[in-house]
Amino acid sequence: MQDSLSELRTLAQTAGAEVVGTLVQRMRHPDVATYIGKGRAQELCDTEKQLQIDLVIFDDELSPSQQRNLEKLLQSRVIDRTALILDIFAQHARTREGRLQVELAQLEYRLPRLAGRGVEFSRQAGGSRSAGAGRAGGAIGVRGPGETKLEMDRRRVRERIAELRDEIEAVRDQRKLHRMQRAAQAIPVVAIVGYTNTGKSTLFNALTEAGVIAEDKLFATLDPTTRHILLPGNAEILLTDTVGFIQKLPTKLVAAFRATLEEVVDADLLLEVVDVSHENAIEQSETVSDVLTSLEVGDKPRVTALNKIDLLADPSELDTSLYPNAVPVSALNKTGLDVLREKIAEVLAASMEPVEVMIPFNKGELVELFHRRGRVELEEHREEGTLLVGRLPRSLWGYYAGYAISKGDHHL
Repeated sequence: MQDSLSELRTLAQTAGAEVVGTLVQRMRHPDVATYIGKGRAQELCDTEKQLQIDLVIFDDELSPSQQRNLEKLLQSRVIDRTALILDIFAQHARTREGRLQVELAQLEYRLPRLAGRGVEFSRQAGGSRSAGAGRAGGAIGVRGPGETKLEMDRRRVRERIAELRDEIEAVRDQRKLHRMQRAAQAIPVVAIVGYTNTGKSTLFNALTEAGVIAEDKLFATLDPTTRHILLPGNAEILLTDTVGFIQKLPTKLVAAFRATLEEVVDADLLLEVVDVSHENAIEQSETVSDVLTSLEVGDKPRVTALNKIDLLADPSELDTSLYPNAVPVSALNKTGLDVLREKIAEVLAASMEPVEVMIPFNKGELVELFHRRGRVELEEHREEGTLLVGRLPRSLWGYYAGYAISKGDHHL
């Protein structure tokens, strides 16, 4: 509970709020009317007057009726964890795709909350963060599409949701085309995954020099970025940075960001980043595994970058056996990256097929392709050509079938 509340505090600060206090209620089941019960709700009302707060954030998703009942009792705005995460996503969406996905998730979240409130969007205060820390919280949870649609009713919201789904489907088709083109080139795709704020973007920058935004904030980057890098032996891969996962990641968000998460689904290997300096590193990694399982990719080949070893008192005491194919690194100091690249190459190669071919000297482009797309374990120049022993993606078999030395165990 304390870890979840601490994370909620960080989320609120990321959104621009100044957190002045927390309130905990222990109950067997949430109260149907107010979530925290009548007595606790009254205590919250008294606290509101004492601290002069203007925003109350609940750590779980509130029902529309619970939210309305609480706002009748309080002078402050009331939002839940889902609305807070949506607000942060609205701030950090940079591309057209990201903005479409945020708007869809926001509208689907707000649609059931229009009932009994007239027009929900009429309460919105805009998304500026320049009003100062003391007033920034008033806008949290309301940034996004509502700012330009103050008179939107339920029918128009549904129409807009339908439009957004069509547009996102078009984006999905475009991404699918890009992935097909990448697949045709047989370039392995490695997707960086992990709990938010574990240093994924810092590691991505260290490996690719891409200059992706890397801040000490949750969800500092939202839109996926892909870059081409070389592994040991000049093998090529495409490395994709994706949005971070988090506890209680709302189902609506996972659904809305399907197009983005398909980068994870279609990846050949997952590079999980774990902040080993965090006291709940194992639990965070388990959360990531749960999300990956929900996406049906939990069994994909995985390499784990145990990041931020520079913050450990004694990195040599780190137990790497708790994580699959673990490599201790410091993305900030760029230590351990060569070992990490080698481990990625090793795990990728294990998923390829063994081959043994003799390439004529006039087919030098096939030797180069083998180096770039596969993993060379032995290379010898003989009278009849270049002997290559190693592993290749199945999609490249056709190029080398005519030059196979042994077709039995090598599938050529």
